Amino acid sequence: MDNSVQKITENTTLIASDDTWIEGLAIQQLIKTSELAGMHSVAGMPDLHPGRGYPIGAAFFTTDKIYPALVGNDIGCGMSLWQTSVKVSKVNLDKLVKKFAHIEQPLDASWSNLIEVRKAEKNIANHYFDHALGTIGGGNHFAEFQAIDEIYDHSALDELGINKKHLQLLVHSGSRGLGQSILVKHIEQHNHDGLHLNTPDFHAYITAHNEALRWAELNRELIALRFLAAVRATGQCTLDINHNLVTAKCIADTTGWLHRKGATPSDKGYVVIPGSRGDYSYLVKPVTESAEHVRLSLHSLAHGAGRKWKRGECQGRLSHKYKREDLYRTALGSRVICGNKELLYDEAPQAYKKCETIISDLTDAKLVEVIARLRPVLTFKTNGSCSA
Repeated sequence: MDNSVQKITENTTLIASDDTWIEGLAIQQLIKTSELAGMHSVAGMPDLHPGRGYPIGAAFFTTDKIYPALVGNDIGCGMSLWQTSVKVSKVNLDKLVKKFAHIEQPLDASWSNLIEVRKAEKNIANHYFDHALGTIGGGNHFAEFQAIDEIYDHSALDELGINKKHLQLLVHSGSRGLGQSILVKHIEQHNHDGLHLNTPDFHAYITAHNEALRWAELNRELIALRFLAAVRATGQCTLDINHNLVTAKCIADTTGWLHRKGATPSDKGYVVIPGSRGDYSYLVKPVTESAEHVRLSLHSLAHGAGRKWKRGECQGRLSHKYKREDLYRTALGSRVICGNKELLYDEAPQAYKKCETIISDLTDAKLVEVIARLRPVLTFKTNGSCSA
């Protein structure tokens, strides 16, 4: 690896060039987390930014404990990409933005049979939070119609069955209130302490965590299907990857548990690394990793562009330059649906790093090959106040 990989401490690396801006607090959190008991190694990604006590955009490998607080409340948060039947040449944005008036309501009874079948197939029990299935949530979650803007590897696109003449649909969401309830229960019982392996509490958490992963995957599927239904289109899932999870792993002959908090797995095939709503996203193919790559990157990649500005301060930074109406259109010609004023500013493109720099760091580190660049066409956040 070259200068896009920095050694921070003996067990901590940062995959980012000196030119990639990363907030000092994020580095501090990364180092502090690397000092937790049982922490074997830590890898920060180029989209690293501060979180609530722990950094977002990092992977953590432990040997004798797991730390549910590192995974966080949105267990199973991830990205799914769908090939749609909508031709890019036929898109009328003025008409398209009017088709999502009821897209945030709980799914009605017409979806019940499909939900029950899919829950049975995925071994998901009935939950108090099932009313949220098929809903995006707040924060940085979204559903975005995209167009293929540049192709760098035609054969890979063909392998995935992606038609460049048709819109793609990228869905970013997770386990909603279910994941939150699992973390809250853990914090109430154990605070932020980890769980020793093979204890009753460890097995209880892993069982609940794994079901939340499956719930999140189903949630993204239902979101995609209802967005496709709203535009009277069909589609098929090209890929679906979780980036908030903990899994058993053997790395450099060491058996342990790999926590990912906003870190995309590099051992699950093709992935999409999204930019902000006014930036390009990138379809990439992880490079077959050498032992040294694995040791430093922990089988992980960036999960997006990464925030530059904290939530809550974006409106103050932008409102003197941009009226609210200005933020419904982007420099790339795309539209934004977001009925929450604070969220509209918090998720503005200016609040995020340029995704191109993230991809450049990953490419320079020989972790990915870029397959295609995706341009946003319509980004849906929320029609109203939205819930977290």
